[in-house]
Amino acid sequence: MEDLTPNPKDLDPIETASRDEIEALQFHRMKRSLKHAFENSPFYRNQFIKADVHPEDLKTLKDIARFPFTVKQDLRDCYPFGMFAVPQSKLVRIHGSSGTTGKPTVVGYTQADIDHWANLIARSIRAAGGRPGDMLHNAYGYGLFTGGLGAHYGAERLGCTVVPMSGGMTERQVTLIHDFKPRIIMVTPSYMLSILDEFRRQGLDPRESSLQVGIFGAEPWTNAMRQEIEDAFDMHAVDIYGLSEVMGPGVAQECVETKDGLHIWEDHFYPEIIDPVTGEVLPDGQLGELVFTTLTKEGLPMVRYRTRDLTRLLPGTARSMRRIEKITGRSDDMIILRGVNVFPTQIEEQILKCRGLAPHFQIELTRSGRMDTMTVCVECAEDHAAADARAVSAKELAHHIKSVVGVSTRIEVRDPGAIARSEGKAKRVIDNRPKE
Repeated sequence: MEDLTPNPKDLDPIETASRDEIEALQFHRMKRSLKHAFENSPFYRNQFIKADVHPEDLKTLKDIARFPFTVKQDLRDCYPFGMFAVPQSKLVRIHGSSGTTGKPTVVGYTQADIDHWANLIARSIRAAGGRPGDMLHNAYGYGLFTGGLGAHYGAERLGCTVVPMSGGMTERQVTLIHDFKPRIIMVTPSYMLSILDEFRRQGLDPRESSLQVGIFGAEPWTNAMRQEIEDAFDMHAVDIYGLSEVMGPGVAQECVETKDGLHIWEDHFYPEIIDPVTGEVLPDGQLGELVFTTLTKEGLPMVRYRTRDLTRLLPGTARSMRRIEKITGRSDDMIILRGVNVFPTQIEEQILKCRGLAPHFQIELTRSGRMDTMTVCVECAEDHAAADARAVSAKELAHHIKSVVGVSTRIEVRDPGAIARSEGKAKRVIDNRPKE
């Protein structure tokens, strides 16, 4: 793979600023953002008053811990526009969640918000190895989901040529990649595996494709999956992180020269790690739940938003800004099986150790009597479809999961293509246990 380390002259000055400079800017912006939220958002004014805090109480960055958390339910309770801090006439765009688990969460952007977002996506693509003039195949979904348009505007801001493919039509995706020869692809990692399957179905060697950089986000994925994709395509695979409540993609980005976690763009977002049970702020380096306070958002400022994503804060490497480890899972996606905490990414890591299995899977949870049971449904590899080969693969996977994760599971090895594919975020867990 080509060395894609960016020229230091091309970086934004803040990317290599000292920690003192970064924290001084954060404090200035945090004071202004808290004041904006208090004065212009009835929701935040009520929250601050109830917690007996005022923006003037912020004397240091660590004083943000005195302010109340914001959670996803707050956005649902304020549906549709009750949390906005500007009049609707000042908004230039609205995005929202699917609303599959209740009322959708709605987010709004002023023109300044859109400009900041585009700049940060451009910075992220450059950190991933992208350059002005590159062609970028954008397979994130367009529409209310923030991925498609967020990536699109940022790629254009960097100076890329964008192919606005969106999700779906996998056969056409591969045809256009083969014919247009883009250098970069932005897509969910699980859907990239579907694109890989289609390359092979069409008899195309993915290592001969034009793709040199894959920027993958919107769902947790492992370093084992990174290796799988990089080996298959002879390309760099890097992680991008974001969430619509905080902005969208581009809150943090993995740098191609180190691939050692995602640098948070701390000039726009202040991170904390908390104990997900007690809410206590944890020191850098400890595993916990990621919390963000936005520093520059106008339309929908966020104060201490609980992401539910589990990770740790680490010192900067390729950039001065702090890193987060790849997200290991979400506190609300964690499966507790017979007293053991299990994350889908742990299962994925064990599947990728097995030569006879393809990296497509779902976890089914059921209950027999008082006992919860986990079944891992996974596909066999094309060259391991015989019954005896499937049995060997099932035994191997069950052993890996028991040895590493610590739980006994049923393994169901299905035909190639039998696991439902997702054009966006993969649905990894199907919980058929009776509701309490």
